Amino acid sequence: MTSTYGDWLKQQRETAGLTQQELADAAVMTRSHISHIEAGRRVPSKEDARRLDRVLNTGNVLSSFLPAEDAAVASYFEAARLLEQQAVMIREFALSFVPGILQTERYARAVLGTSFPPVGERECDRLVVTRRERAKILDDPVTPVVWALLDEAVLRRVVGGPDVMAEQIMHMVRLAERGRVRVHVMPFSLGFHPLMENMLSLMWFDDQPPVAYSEGLRMGKMHDSPSVVRELQGRYDLAMSDAVPLKDSLALLRATAKDYGHHD
Repeated sequence: MTSTYGDWLKQQRETAGLTQQELADAAVMTRSHISHIEAGRRVPSKEDARRLDRVLNTGNVLSSFLPAEDAAVASYFEAARLLEQQAVMIREFALSFVPGILQTERYARAVLGTSFPPVGERECDRLVVTRRERAKILDDPVTPVVWALLDEAVLRRVVGGPDVMAEQIMHMVRLAERGRVRVHVMPFSLGFHPLMENMLSLMWFDDQPPVAYSEGLRMGKMHDSPSVVRELQGRYDLAMSDAVPLKDSLALLRATAKDYGHHD
């Protein structure tokens, strides 16, 4: 998403003589969402773009401008990727594998290299670079504040082999040890919990309302409806209240890395 897209949308809206609220009402969106798109902070979903095209009589221009399927990230994740770079607080829940911003290069390569349809080595390299670029938000010693809530399956599922798993787990331990992230584990013994259906990211910002992003197989959805975001925040808080405390979670991570062959 670039400011050009947002500028063009604003121009078309003003040409049509519509306020942001009037466009939002006609396109069944929120005024804040229109505002963020025009400011270049968000990407509309495909369906949102189609509705905007219909209301503004712009053919399929807004739909065509959306990121292509062969972009460095999936089109449905593009909006979340951009917001991730602006967030001051991120809370992640991972159901099956380590969240992207916490992945090591070898772990990311193991995840991306086993996709279907298969990707070639060059394409895999490009995807890995993009994922590692996302992780650079952790280079800042303070912002964003990151919490990671991991289902125990994330630790037990061997991705890339024992050595890759040991390295990945210790990477998270080191980030937590220096206070850069908090990592908590949802143990198998807990049984069903409120976040068990999908992965979830919650993001907060200095200058805009919080959002949530949920993702399943070949689909992802950005949520900016205040009521939906509050519900997902509540689910996260409830799950976190049942998670293993930070100190004990780190002990579990170290023990798991040792089982995979890591030695201090």
